[in-house]
Amino acid sequence: MKKILSLSVVAVALMAACAVVPSGRHGELALIPLLPPLVVLDTEPYYFQGGVHYYYSNDAWYYSKSRSGPWTDLPRGHYPKETRYKGREGGQGWGRDHDNRRR
Repeated sequence: MKKILSLSVVAVALMAACAVVPSGRHGELALIPLLPPLVVLDTEPYYFQGGVHYYYSNDAWYYSKSRSGPWTDLPRGHYPKETRYKGREGGQGWGRDHDNRRR
């Protein structure tokens, strides 16, 4: 009895850290780890977490089990609150030399 209870607690804790989303194939569901509130991307718009690859393009997020795809839309409710790029001012895609003053 104690083993079943402890396994149930572990299963609930693991599922709380993930999102169940449709995979788009034959009505299957996929267990996808949620993105953290802040995602900092390197020079390429890819992020990897929990065995899942994420791709950021045109203010939209996609996920896949492989970096080569196929890519599936990530539900908007699972987007990070903020996305930044390393080495870019304000996360807006500008380098240090960019003059962001309006002319």
